Amino acid sequence: MEWSDSWRGAFRIELRAEAVNLAWHGWPVLPGTYPAGAQWAGREVAELDGPAPVHHDWQERIGTKAEQVATWWAGHSYSILLATGHGVDAIEVDADLGRRAAVALRAAGVPVPIAATPSGRWMFLVSSGQPLRADWVADHDVHHYGRGEFVPLPPTPFQHGVVHWRVKPQICAWQLPRTSVVQDALTEAVLTDVVLTDAVHAPTDYGLVLGGLA
Repeated sequence: MEWSDSWRGAFRIELRAEAVNLAWHGWPVLPGTYPAGAQWAGREVAELDGPAPVHHDWQERIGTKAEQVATWWAGHSYSILLATGHGVDAIEVDADLGRRAAVALRAAGVPVPIAATPSGRWMFLVSSGQPLRADWVADHDVHHYGRGEFVPLPPTPFQHGVVHWRVKPQICAWQLPRTSVVQDALTEAVLTDVVLTDAVHAPTDYGLVLGGLA
């Protein structure tokens, strides 16, 4: 998907407004590279992979106030990156597991901000400070983003789509759960899938017993 110059100029307003809103709520956002054809622009030289922070000293810019954040998006349609490990972490899973975990959280009455990428990854945003269990991470396609890392937030553009909210932070009153809350929901989603899979493949005898020949 090509992003034209005219579209990029109009979209910059939305990106800037969202970045300022996130910063105003205390989320550490940073400007990131943006798609330009098959590459990512925004740094001195276009790169093949992205999005990535525009500033090489991005870790020193964490915590910048909303007023300064607004100036970063004044002339470019930068991606919005969240520096994790500074109040907000992200737990990334595939879309199928993400949907089932979201159902479990909704059933429990625990709204959690969730963002989804065009490549089919879901990110559950949680408070920093509590890691996922190492044994759980090793057995599942999941990544916990913490200090020294970053993730894209809506409406960051990709070549083939835009990062979007599945559950907006406003729904949760900007409150973030502990990591364990999301891990419990993910565990329930995995166990539910196992039970359903076993039920589908279980033999169906309808309770009948075949009598043998005497």
